[in-house]
Amino acid sequence: MSFVRIVCLFLCLLIPACSSEQNDPYPASERGLNILYSAFTERPKHLDPAQSYTEDEITFTAQIYEPPLQYHYLKRPYTLIPATSTSVPVARYTDAQGRDLPADAAPDRIAYSIYEVRIRPGIRYQPHPAFALDAAGQPVYGTVDGERLRAIETLADFPSVSTRELVADDYIYQIKRLAHPRLHSPIFGMMAERIVGLRELGKVLQDEASRLPAAAWLDLDRFALPGVTRLDRYSYRITLRGKYPQFVYWLAMPFFAPVPREVDRFYAQPGMAEKNLTLDWYPVGTGPFMLTENNPNSRMVLQRNPNFHGETYPCDGEAADRAAGLLADCGQPLPFIERAVFSREKESIPYWNKFLQGYYDASSISSDSFDQAVRLGVGGDIELSDEMRGKGIRLLTSVRASIFYLGFNMLDPIVGGLSEQTTRLRQALSIAIDQEEFISIFMNGRGIAASSPLPPGIFGYLEGEEGSNPVVYDWVHGQARRKPLSAARKLLAEAGWPNGRHATTGEPLVLNLDTTTGGMGEKSRLDWLTRQFAKLEIQLVVRSTDFNRFQDKVRKGAVQLYYLGWNADYPDPENFLFLLAGPEGKVARGGENASNYANPEYDRLFEQMKNMESDGPRAAERLRIIRQAVAVLQHDAPWIYGFHPKSYTLGHAWLHNRKPSDVGNNILKYQRIDGGERARLRQAWNRPVLWPLFAIALLLVGLLLPAVLAYRRRERGTAC
Repeated sequence: MSFVRIVCLFLCLLIPACSSEQNDPYPASERGLNILYSAFTERPKHLDPAQSYTEDEITFTAQIYEPPLQYHYLKRPYTLIPATSTSVPVARYTDAQGRDLPADAAPDRIAYSIYEVRIRPGIRYQPHPAFALDAAGQPVYGTVDGERLRAIETLADFPSVSTRELVADDYIYQIKRLAHPRLHSPIFGMMAERIVGLRELGKVLQDEASRLPAAAWLDLDRFALPGVTRLDRYSYRITLRGKYPQFVYWLAMPFFAPVPREVDRFYAQPGMAEKNLTLDWYPVGTGPFMLTENNPNSRMVLQRNPNFHGETYPCDGEAADRAAGLLADCGQPLPFIERAVFSREKESIPYWNKFLQGYYDASSISSDSFDQAVRLGVGGDIELSDEMRGKGIRLLTSVRASIFYLGFNMLDPIVGGLSEQTTRLRQALSIAIDQEEFISIFMNGRGIAASSPLPPGIFGYLEGEEGSNPVVYDWVHGQARRKPLSAARKLLAEAGWPNGRHATTGEPLVLNLDTTTGGMGEKSRLDWLTRQFAKLEIQLVVRSTDFNRFQDKVRKGAVQLYYLGWNADYPDPENFLFLLAGPEGKVARGGENASNYANPEYDRLFEQMKNMESDGPRAAERLRIIRQAVAVLQHDAPWIYGFHPKSYTLGHAWLHNRKPSDVGNNILKYQRIDGGERARLRQAWNRPVLWPLFAIALLLVGLLLPAVLAYRRRERGTAC
């Protein structure tokens, strides 16, 4: 073979290896299909609706399961609408004797709240082997013995699948599952206080399970639950103790989604769990998507549910939604996409690079890529960088319904209690710890300083001077300005610690912060925090530990200061203000009040407020009470109100109908992909760069050609 032919063959082999097709991380069979591509960083642990309670999990469960209610995709404040139900249920109140009470009855007169839920007929489950019946009407897989199970590796290996209609019994069965002793549902304790008979059912099931083999199926239909009863095929009733208007929000969470008895029975068969054939691994629902591939270390795939009952894209929303193009698909059938492919990305840089190449349709912005993605505009607003705008990428921002805070243990003799001295100490630290600086340095400006536990978007949150914390800020020229350090030093002296030393003994003030490794335990952040305390001549000792040990110390009250955060379970002020209610004390009651704060005035206001509605005739009164309660918290300062994080998300031009949502998680069905535009831009952005190959070829020619010519001259000389 001639030298020229060798070089040509070399180029032919290398050119395909650098083509855009070879660079594509997805199978060739997926090209051009109506698929949304995304990524996940942490593997979901639970997909069973009785157990799942994390953001990593609800990314999947919210697309599969359908509780009775959901949130309107576009409206803000968040608004409940029917999902499978015919309407949003309205509570009916009765006294202890069962006599009806008016809607505006005083909470102390209300013994029971009764919610009746009616679901729409004709809704059907995704195809699943648990529903397959033989000619006699018996389950095809009612008994899967060991021999038969040996040939089964995934759910797709069961050849027979079927479906059936959603009925009220399925919702009742799932509520009973919250009390199952082997599931350890994270909301069982809370719901046992509310749903009549649920706590008692838990005890009965515990006794029953103790008499059965460890893996034996517990048929929940055998056990009654007085607080949840069937009215007819499509209706059921839930009875709660007292008044709890926030319960309707729980009816929009997967905890209250349906689980059919036959699915529970199917997965409980011997040998199933060993092959990950469980509800935790393969959920079963009526939603727009079903999980068809579950490899949580690599890839998870949601496929369109062929039995989805149908829904249309909303035609109304906020004032700005039409201009943003969010109403262009008004009335169109959902979902728009056929499949969603989620790939595991453990590192932020590969995730970001694949997004820039067009291989992920949307991306968050990590600290590593922040400067490349956005910049600070002239007015102080965040803008997309020129590179992002050049690619047609869109930026979506929102303040999350969350708060991160530095808490004081109010049982501690130095920082706790409600005396004027300890209160002034907490107030001084609230001023000295510069949250705006923290947000700027460590969060790239992605957050707003908090003035109370309530984040934006939650009823009771106030803008402007009304919402500012007067203990920490002065209102100057229409803006909140953090009080000077001199004000903090004055408060510290009044607290009995002038210049950080005890006024009588002269001993230095040393405070202990308990934290977990990672997160707020990162050295740079803790060094910054130590310097904040040092501004008041206070010594901060950081005690890092693992998460389990940290939780144990908080539970026992063996901390002085600690960092925690809270994400909204539902969009109601009660879900944040209860974190400081006396009856929720962590040490005394095992509740969520990790600061063990107890102020009778605040507790009185909280009790008044918590059972009131945020709309209707008493909304103004509820707002007034919230303002009073927040003022008490601002004065007492059981927390240093840290910040509400901002969410920054980027989306490519071909991805439509994306709107940030913190509590409405079933958002995949609303999103639409322009596959043709995506394919065109991917091709343009990933063209092969061929000049290095030609440069290599020329280099080879330059290196080898003299040797070849010399060899030929020698051969000719020999021939002569």
